[in-house]
Amino acid sequence: MYETLINEIDVGIHVIDEFGKTVVYNDKMMEIESLSREDLIDKDFLDVFRFEDEHDSTLLEALHHQKTTQNVKQTYFTKGGKEITTINRTFPITDGTNVIGAIEVAKDVTKLEQLIRRNMEQKGNTRYTFDSIIGGSHAIQEVIEHTKRATRTPSSVLIVGETGTGKELFAQSIHNGSERTTGPFISQNCAAMPDTLIESILFGTSKGAFTGATEKIGLFEQAEGGTLLLDEINSLSPMLQAKLLRAIQEKSIRRIGDTIDRKVNVRILSTINEDPIEAIAENRLRKDLYYRLSVVSLFIPSLRERKEDIPLLVDSFIGKYNQLFRMEVKGVTEEVQTLFAEYDWPGNVRELEHIIEGAMNLIVDEEWIDVSHLSYNLKNKMQLIKHKVPVTLTKNKQDTDFPERVSSIRNLKDYLQEAEQYYIKKALEKHKYHKTNAASELGLSRQTLQYRIKRLDLE
Repeated sequence: MYETLINEIDVGIHVIDEFGKTVVYNDKMMEIESLSREDLIDKDFLDVFRFEDEHDSTLLEALHHQKTTQNVKQTYFTKGGKEITTINRTFPITDGTNVIGAIEVAKDVTKLEQLIRRNMEQKGNTRYTFDSIIGGSHAIQEVIEHTKRATRTPSSVLIVGETGTGKELFAQSIHNGSERTTGPFISQNCAAMPDTLIESILFGTSKGAFTGATEKIGLFEQAEGGTLLLDEINSLSPMLQAKLLRAIQEKSIRRIGDTIDRKVNVRILSTINEDPIEAIAENRLRKDLYYRLSVVSLFIPSLRERKEDIPLLVDSFIGKYNQLFRMEVKGVTEEVQTLFAEYDWPGNVRELEHIIEGAMNLIVDEEWIDVSHLSYNLKNKMQLIKHKVPVTLTKNKQDTDFPERVSSIRNLKDYLQEAEQYYIKKALEKHKYHKTNAASELGLSRQTLQYRIKRLDLE
């Protein structure tokens, strides 16, 4: 039972005894380090692993100095020369009086670290300009015009939009249209990374900052003279948001473990895939950081708000995959066009592209994409959309406040959305659709009100 448990868990376990010899080495640790138990069991730890200094090993620090470490990033090499990066927890094992060994619990982040390095090496490799943005609708053209104006200054820009709307495309267009176009453009997704890792990625590390730390510059220094895009900024912890705010305000950073402040010349662009006001209210975004990042705010419309652009996008994606797949597809059938026009596109432009790519994988000799080439799940969703019953708000004769018109208890989220729709609509009607005045009475900025109008389909 003990062996099964140790080998089934999804973290590496490495235990050494009081003499520094390995006594437990589980399957996950074998996978991480590409070694076998025969390579480790009853072998001296330092005969297998290389460190510049013994103090660089969290496991030996736990054994010899009774030091417990939590969530420490460590990069080291196996005897065969394989470089490994892990996030570790290590602690000594005692019999109540004496230290009789040490244990290390490791989470493998080697691939993530390598991906980050490749991202840093490819700085300045931006593909998109304003010519890459497809769409002739008023909604998208208005945002493009505002974005072009933002290229003239080094001010921070917050790009707000649902997933798949093309936020990075706008960010790259800003960089390529600005005076910083010859400098690096570095993009970093802030989501799904442990704090210890993202902090060192952003600000860099100084040798000796923690066990295994080397002298390494972070993304701020890598982006010197250029642009740094922080994607999904609301995913950062409050502590890191505070540190980021200081770096932006002071225009300087301090590497982890260092005592020197280093000046940086970087333009900050950031993205968020939700209403920033809601993110602030629910403590996912610091208010002071929001004000610093949103000197210029851009609200990217969802695809359902610019459905007239769908034919242009479809033609562009078909042209792209015709070239990649060496095909000659001419377009989509009228039935598919109708379905596309009625669909709500929760995944936005990215979802449309994936649908076109998937359909073209199913085409054999046909020249047109028809319903048979769409995925089964998508066809079901679209058929439901075709036959849906529209939901409308009802008003009683007295037109009393929205909460008093509830006839039955239902989903709270739906009720709150309808209440918000009703309240904003009443404010707009009162001010004869003057958005600035309505926003002022509601306690919102004009841009935030505009975002909510679009999100609630009140155009």
